[in-house]
This record gives sequence, structure tokens and C-alpha cells, in this order.
Amino acid sequence: MSTWLNRLLVMLLCLPLLSAWAQTGHSKGSKRPSLATGVAFSPDGRLWVTGLNANGRLFVQHTRFSGPAQWSDPQVLETGADEIAADGENRPKIAFGPNGWAVITYTQPLPKPYTGNIRMMRSEDGGKTFGQPFTVHDDRQIITHRFESVAFDGQGQLFTVWVDKRDQVKAPDKPYAGAAVYRKVSRDGGKTFDPDQKLADHSCECCRIALAQDARGRLFGLWRHVFPDQIRDHAFADLSAPANQHQRASFDEWRINACPHHGPGLSYAPPQAGSPEGFHMVWFGIRSGAPAVRYVRLSLEGAPIEQTLRALPDQSAEHADVMSSGQRVAIVWRSFANGVTSLHLWKSTDGGVSFDRGVLSRTTGFNDHPRLVQSDSRMAVVWRTQERIEAHEISP
Repeated sequence: MSTWLNRLLVMLLCLPLLSAWAQTGHSKGSKRPSLATGVAFSPDGRLWVTGLNANGRLFVQHTRFSGPAQWSDPQVLETGADEIAADGENRPKIAFGPNGWAVITYTQPLPKPYTGNIRMMRSEDGGKTFGQPFTVHDDRQIITHRFESVAFDGQGQLFTVWVDKRDQVKAPDKPYAGAAVYRKVSRDGGKTFDPDQKLADHSCECCRIALAQDARGRLFGLWRHVFPDQIRDHAFADLSAPANQHQRASFDEWRINACPHHGPGLSYAPPQAGSPEGFHMVWFGIRSGAPAVRYVRLSLEGAPIEQTLRALPDQSAEHADVMSSGQRVAIVWRSFANGVTSLHLWKSTDGGVSFDRGVLSRTTGFNDHPRLVQSDSRMAVVWRTQERIEAHEISP
């Protein structure tokens, strides 16, 4: 792809108003609402969401999700004077662990551009009540601490992982590509934490970090990484491993000195005929001049199994997510055409060998990226539009 065309694509990708947002009313002067929403199942089977309401206040609500989703009344949480990011890749998150533990995290933007703190609220009663927000990381400089992801592993350890620029600040006269990925671990549901630990140097600056457990309960991470010569492919790592022990997981060779604001999706894949145990991965990239959202199976170590690689069957696909249960695999994405944004599902029952495609919903208004969520064999996709929060269970 020519240099000027590559730069043009970057400008389009990095606009604050991404395609479906920009083309659903903003050009007429309407204000874009903050619809980015976190989702999780609680141990009792309820589906929870957290996000900002029309007044910019953080809320949670849930549904038993038997038949059409009947949401509880929103519970507004007390966050003091915190500003809260809830847009695109940077959204509030919610996660449930053992012993009644639940946490909500969000990025608190700071006065300088592209700076922030990772804030957390914790519950010891399964989400009935949450304590006051606190800053997770030890580093308190007014720099980038943003785009956090949070999850419990199979042993009940709580991992918070985020994009951090402290290492760039430490060496202002030396080249430092991108940012870094840092992690924080708690063994008591967020009451106390180990010190900040760097997982990897040279991550991309503004893409979400995907997390997934393997069959043993170990937690793994996947993020867009800055490889030599400004190649923005992806890195994969065991979150319990020492710093900078990551595996390259995509090989688009996309050379671009900017962040595409388009993070990956990751889910565990059990072994099947022709493919070892590993992970399902979806991501956006440009390969040999062709932009696309692609799917591939990874080995347990994070290496791509190239014979499984394919593009999603939609040239307009964006912000895909993936989840699996046994040999069932679900990939969702949104797509904009002719003034309408559609929520698409690509479903497999043979571990990703073949897929059937469907459309779950449509809207002409503002909308969030679709997010998949799982509880044992149960999978659902949550899509927040300007009109409502939709929850679609993915049938076997």
C-alpha cells in the first residue's frame, strides 16, 4: 500500500468519531453519547453491565436473562468528582471472582491530553454495594495509565492490565516506541495488591487489551504491539510470566507510525482434529495492502496456525470480538452501510472450521462496539445503542 494511502487510512482510523459513530447523526451537530459499556456474568448467572448514564454517572444493572432481557433498575454508583472515560476502546469494566468479590474499573482522564489514572471500585457482596474508587497503580505521574482490562484467573487472583507511558518519560532523549503494558495482581479481591509490574515494552498506545483463561485457569493477554520498524502487529503473553516474555501472534507486517484504535479479541480453544489446544483470535490489520478483520487459531504459546487464517466475510467489519465454549465459536462485529449499523454474528459448531453468518440487530443511531460475555457454556453478546442495551443469547 502506498505511503500516502496508508497515512490517509490512519487518519480515518484515528478520528475520534469512528465510522459508525461519525455517520449516525454527528455530522448534523448532534452530541455523541458515551455508550461504551462493560459486561460480565456473575456466579449466580445474572448478566451485568456497567457504563455511564445520560448524566455522565456510572451505573450498574443486571438481568436474569431468561427470554428477552428484563433489566433491573440502574444502580448509580458514587464516584466523587471523577471524570470517567466511556468511549470506544476505553470503557468501564466489571469482573466477578470468588468469595462475593466484584470489581469495576475505569480510566479517569487527567488534565493533560492522553493522560489518565486507572480507578477501581470493589464489592464483597457480589455487586450489591461498591466501595469508593481508588487508584490501582503505584505510579502517580500525570501520564498515560489507560485502556485497562481486568479479570480473575482460575485461582481467584485479580489481574489489572493497562497501557502505561512511565518508561517513555524515564528516557526522554532516547527513542521509545509506543507505550508499555503493566500489570497489577491482587489475591484478596482488590483489597491489597502486589507492586506494579511491567509485562512488556513497546505496546501500541490506544488499543484495548484482550484477556482469556485457558483450561487450567491461567490468564493470558493479547495486545497490539510495536515491533521493529513501526510494525503494529500483536503480542501474546502468559500474564504470570516475567516481563518481556511474549510471543508475536500476528504477522500482517503493517508498518504504521500511529495507533489504529482497534484492539483484538481472544478466547480459549480446546484441541480438535488438525489443531492443538490454544486460542481463537480476531483483529484488524492491513496485510499485503488489504485491510480486514481476520480470524486465526493460535497455539497455546500464542503462535498463529496459518492454515486457519481467514478474513471475516464483511469488508466493513469493525471492532470484532470472539468467544468459545467447547467446539462452539462466536464472532461478532458491527458494520455500517447506507445509514444503518448492523450487529453481525459468525457462529461455528466445529471449532472454527466452518461458520454460519447472521444479523442480530440494526440501528440508525449511535452505538457501542459489541461485547461477548460467557458463563460456562452460556454465551451472549451485549450491544448498547442510543435507544437501549440489547442482550442476545447465542444458541448452541
